[in-house]
Amino acid sequence: MDIKTTLATLIRDGFILVFNQDKLDIVKTAQALVEAGVNNMEVTCRIKKPLEKLSRLRKEMPGFVAGSASLIDWPGMLAVYNRAHRDDPLPTLQQVVDAGACYLVSAVNFSDEGFERFGGKLAMIPGCGSATEVVTQFGKGANLCKVFPAKELGGPAFVEAIDPALHKMISLVPTGGTTAANIPDYVNAGVLVLGGSFSMIEKATMKKIVDEQDYKLLAKELAAAKRLIDEARAKRHPGLDFARASLEEICQKTGRNFNLS
Repeated sequence: MDIKTTLATLIRDGFILVFNQDKLDIVKTAQALVEAGVNNMEVTCRIKKPLEKLSRLRKEMPGFVAGSASLIDWPGMLAVYNRAHRDDPLPTLQQVVDAGACYLVSAVNFSDEGFERFGGKLAMIPGCGSATEVVTQFGKGANLCKVFPAKELGGPAFVEAIDPALHKMISLVPTGGTTAANIPDYVNAGVLVLGGSFSMIEKATMKKIVDEQDYKLLAKELAAAKRLIDEARAKRHPGLDFARASLEEICQKTGRNFNLS
């Protein structure tokens, strides 16, 4: 899947689900997302057998945009961690790409080597905690920049505060603490795409989903989040149909640049 198709999907969806739940089936979760109107998901490397699950998802749903997350693109740290976790090592960027990842996500910055190898080929979404990190990573080739941990950094107020320093050009993806209550505030602050995990779903409901493997209920909950995002974006960008607009049109009408040239 080419980088432009991947980015178009992420931006049209407006939502990236963080798949961090070992007790749910990865393919059935992706199918629930599609039913909810979302055609992508990031598979974290904090789950068991992430490469196996990512590969299975890409084989069974080749049109679904599956990314890989919780990546550590720093060989020194990766080596130390994997020596201590030989039975469950973290994969490298190359390994998740080989497993079929359409986009790469990290809680921290990507290395220069990572950008040299994969920049412009796959969508790259590094984790950033300051305006300087956002600008630096974007300058190296990031397409979107993950704000993480968004809640602890200040939530929508943090995004709104640093956006002028970015000349309102770089698209930020706040992840960590995303809720129904703050989705409109993030969108009003200029966010086009939000990241969120299953913690967005009320605990009792999520327990029912897991215990009963109720993917219809999961789809219903995910659809509610998608609706909130769509409604907030429609209000913030009247006249812009994210579901049908091209990347070029979205760039023109929102002022955001996705680093494709």
